[in-house]
Amino acid sequence: MYSLASAVLIKLGSHDRARLSADRARTWAEISGSPLAAAAAARELAIVLRHQDQHGAAQRLMSSATDGLEASSLRTEAAAAAYAQMLCALAYTAARAGQRSEALAMTDEARRAARRLPQVAPPGRLFVISPAGVDLYAVGVHGALGDAGAALDAGKNLRPEQFPTAERKARLGTDMARAWWAWQRPEQTTRALLDAYRASPGEVRDRPAIRHIVSELAERHPRTSGVRELHAAVTRAS
Repeated sequence: MYSLASAVLIKLGSHDRARLSADRARTWAEISGSPLAAAAAARELAIVLRHQDQHGAAQRLMSSATDGLEASSLRTEAAAAAYAQMLCALAYTAARAGQRSEALAMTDEARRAARRLPQVAPPGRLFVISPAGVDLYAVGVHGALGDAGAALDAGKNLRPEQFPTAERKARLGTDMARAWWAWQRPEQTTRALLDAYRASPGEVRDRPAIRHIVSELAERHPRTSGVRELHAAVTRAS
């Protein structure tokens, strides 16, 4: 519950409250004695730290949790999924810190770790990463490194039906939209954001950075197909 609350608060831009929820998640994860729960809680706290521009602290926390998973056992598929997920988060954190070689190396390692995972995680699994999920992280990693072309290439074969949740389906749309926007392609940006909105309206409506792209589209490209529909949907809902 605390991990989920932290994830939602991060998306809303309420980082101080997300930090409090993430701290509580770590406390209860430690009490549980589950290394997977501890890894999940550490990941949420690291994401908060990253949003607070504490990239070094986020990387140290994630590295420690990932090392703990690697040292414990990777014999189960659930543990392998946790390891791949942590590597993805580490790669994105490194990318946000401008550490290109580290980010790309960890993305490659996450791909290798995910090879043994099913395309769709079984019900009840804490980490639902899949090979397609790693590729979606790669879109974000390349985008954070400022390489929109590589981001678009990483996501070119991804489809919403490859992802089990509305949040991940929408994340595909918003991440691809960021890359298209960086490449100054308003029509493709709009189409990707409309796909994201249809999958999960809150991922477009409630995330400040995505709303900013919608506003810029409306101001600079009002006649582009779909822009009026997108802007109206976002502003009407708010």
